[in-house]
Amino acid sequence: MTTGFAALPNSTSCRLANARVPACLVDAASLASDRDGLTLVDIAIGDGVIESILPAGVASLEECPSFDLDGGIVLPRLVDVHTHLDKGHIWPRRRNPDGSFMGALSSVAADRETNWTTRDVRSRMEFGLRCAFAHGTSAIRTHIDSLGPQIGISWPVLAELRAEWAGRIALQGSPLFGIEAVADAAHMRAVTDAVKAHGDRLLGCVTYMIPELEAALDTIFRIAMENGFDLDFHVDESNDPAARSLESIADAALRHRFSGRILAGHCCSLALQQPTDEARILAKVAEAGIAVVSLPMCNMYLQDRQAGRTPRWRGVTALHELKAAGVPVMIASDNTRDPFYAYGDLDLVEVLREGTRILQLDHSDRDWAAAIATTPAALMGLPDHGRLGVGGPADLILTRARDWIEFFARPQAERTVLISGKAIDRTLPDYRELDHLMSTDA
Repeated sequence: MTTGFAALPNSTSCRLANARVPACLVDAASLASDRDGLTLVDIAIGDGVIESILPAGVASLEECPSFDLDGGIVLPRLVDVHTHLDKGHIWPRRRNPDGSFMGALSSVAADRETNWTTRDVRSRMEFGLRCAFAHGTSAIRTHIDSLGPQIGISWPVLAELRAEWAGRIALQGSPLFGIEAVADAAHMRAVTDAVKAHGDRLLGCVTYMIPELEAALDTIFRIAMENGFDLDFHVDESNDPAARSLESIADAALRHRFSGRILAGHCCSLALQQPTDEARILAKVAEAGIAVVSLPMCNMYLQDRQAGRTPRWRGVTALHELKAAGVPVMIASDNTRDPFYAYGDLDLVEVLREGTRILQLDHSDRDWAAAIATTPAALMGLPDHGRLGVGGPADLILTRARDWIEFFARPQAERTVLISGKAIDRTLPDYRELDHLMSTDA
């Protein structure tokens, strides 16, 4: 038996001994877990498929190549349910002038108007996919800016990349535009047609408090129901307690008896509600079956930013309270190297690591790993992703960390990613590859 990572699997059949896995991600109810929610197992892989997950030391490991992971944490490849691949990596040519939300909106709008050709969007989206793949992501949902001529540019690119990346990353797309555009019937026809032709039966928009909000939500719910679409909203990305469009979405879902999946992203202002208002909204969200994804790194970057003033809150939603109310909760990457978030690399290990700090997920439930794995996979309709199960693909992330403290203390840059039991090349793309797209006059 080989100890540690001195040698890595080079075939699709092997045994991984003494792997420490999150019990919440394993399809094996009989496995006992420790105080961190981790359990020590041996994983048998045959022809790229997980053949067994058994308590460590129970089965013989001599019949094929075996690797002793010495208690290192093993995760399934992970699921990123909220990203913006089409915006990614434009920072060098279009910075956020002041780090504010409005600064991000105006900078992205100007860059989209000037630069978002088929070649540009495709190059940047593919760069992002290469980063996510190297870090160990198996599925991504990206929002696609869907305004005017951009609809005809970005959606065909998404369809091409989805086909090209099949088997490496499952790629979904959801349209993105402001809620006021719902009143434009021609726009909604164009978006609906693009989703039907190139998309994944998803519809969505950015919601905020406008006088026509209820009517606009009725329209978008009606279109979704007529076409069998699920819904994915950007919601209340604000520190204004009066921003309560999440409650309006829940009301609309209940009013229409909507049976599809609904995901609400951000929901920042929920954390600033008075207790009675928060309780009412949480109850409606749970009753409506809405799931919520928090984007901790991006929202801490944007929210409560004022020049010369230290921020007073972290910008994130009431994730613990949502979870306690029975709402499925997730965290995700959001933006990368663009005016909405200057940093990031579509690395869900980083998202969980930083999300644990920002949202104080420690000293809490032991199943938060599900927020970047099984929970978003279920929301995306991908039951084989984000979990460790017999008969499932041996798509794994191997680390040397033996508990969550070791895991979060370092970036896990030396992790190994397996697909069908074989280690992949984790070399990240060089930012210089995008230099030809970055004009200095923007």
